[in-house]
Amino acid sequence: MLIFQEVTRSYPPDTTALDNASFEIKAGEFVSLVGRSGAGKSTILRLLLREEQPSAGKVFFQGIDIGTFNNKELPLYRRKVASIFQDYKLLSSKNVFENVAFAMEAAGRTNKEIFEDVPAALDVVGLSGKEARFPHELSGGEKQRVAIARALVQRPEILAADEPTGNLDPVYTWDIANLLLKINGLGTAVILATHDEMVINAIKRRVIALHDGKIISDQQKGTYKIK
Repeated sequence: MLIFQEVTRSYPPDTTALDNASFEIKAGEFVSLVGRSGAGKSTILRLLLREEQPSAGKVFFQGIDIGTFNNKELPLYRRKVASIFQDYKLLSSKNVFENVAFAMEAAGRTNKEIFEDVPAALDVVGLSGKEARFPHELSGGEKQRVAIARALVQRPEILAADEPTGNLDPVYTWDIANLLLKINGLGTAVILATHDEMVINAIKRRVIALHDGKIISDQQKGTYKIK
C-alpha cells in the first residue's frame, strides 16, 4: 500500500534528515518508527502526509506517486492518511463532539453523516457520554482520544501517529497504545513514531529503526534497538 523508494530529504546548507530510505508497508500493518531525536522519524511522517516533498526518490500510495497530486487530489489523499500528534491540536472553543465533527465539516460531509459517524468514533475511543465536555475539562489521555476520534471519522487507510504518548503519564500511555492496537485490529494501518521503549517492546509488532536519517534495521515483531 505504501512504498518509500530511495527517499532522501535534505535541507540547506548541509543537513540530511532522511538518507536513501526504502521500505514498504502493507495494508493493515502496524509499524513503529524508532530512533533518537533527529533520526528521521518525523521526516518520514511529513513526507507521508505530503507536507514536504523528497529531495530525491519517491513515495507511492497504492501505486501512485503522491508527489504528483494536484491541489484537488491532495485533500482527498489526506482523508485516507490521517494523523495525530503529541500536542492534540484540539480547538479550545469547541466541545468533544464539535472537535470531532469539525474534521467532517471541513471535508464537506452531510449533517446526517456527522451525527452518525461522530458518536461511532467516540464509542471506539471510549468517550461516549463525554460529547459535551470541552478540552480544559479533559485529562491528557482523553484529549488524545478525541484527536484519535477526529482522525477516525475520516475512515483512513493509514493512521500516522507522531509521538502520541509523549505528553502522557504511564497509565494513559498504555491506554493510547492499546487503542492504537484496537484501531489496527479494525483494519487501519498504523505508523507509530515514538521514543517509548516499553510500548515498542510490549506490542511486538514490526519495528523500523533509524539513526542519522538512515534505516539501520527493519524487524518483524521487533524490539526497541537503536544506536
